[in-house]
Amino acid sequence: MRISRAQRAENENRIRAAMDRLLRGDIPPGGKCDIKTLAREAGVDRTAFYGTRPYSQLRAEFERRRQALQQTGDIPDPREAQIVRLKAESTKLRERLTRSEQTINELMDFRAQALSRLAAQHEEIVRLREAALGTSRVSRLPAPRTTAIGTCS
Repeated sequence: MRISRAQRAENENRIRAAMDRLLRGDIPPGGKCDIKTLAREAGVDRTAFYGTRPYSQLRAEFERRRQALQQTGDIPDPREAQIVRLKAESTKLRERLTRSEQTINELMDFRAQALSRLAAQHEEIVRLREAALGTSRVSRLPAPRTTAIGTCS
C-alpha cells in the first residue's frame, strides 16, 4: 500500500526522533541500539529500512552515526558498553594472571635452588666434621657455659 507524502514525512520525523533518542542512550527496556528497536520505537515496519525500501537512507544514516559514536568511545547502548568494559577487564585480569604465574614459577625455581644449595652446604659441613674428627691438629673449643653470671637484663 502506498503512503502519501505527508505520511512519509511524518514517518521520517518519527524515525529521526527515535534515532536521536536511541543515540542519546535512551534505550527502552528489552531493546538495543539497533534497527529493530529503531523501527519499533518509530512505529514503522522494519523491512522498510532495507534494500530499495523508502527508509534505507535513514538506516544508513543511523548506522553511520552509531559507528561514529562508537569510534569516539561513546557507546549509546549500556549493554554494549558493559560488554566492552568486561572484555577489557577480562583481558587485564588474564594478563595479571599470566604475570602471577610467571612470578610463581620464578619463586619455585628460586626455592628449588635454595634447597639444593642448603643440602650441598649441609653435606659439606658433615664431611668437614668427619674429616676434623680424624686429625689431631684441630683442637676442640670448650662447651659453652650454661650458668649465667650476674644479671642478664
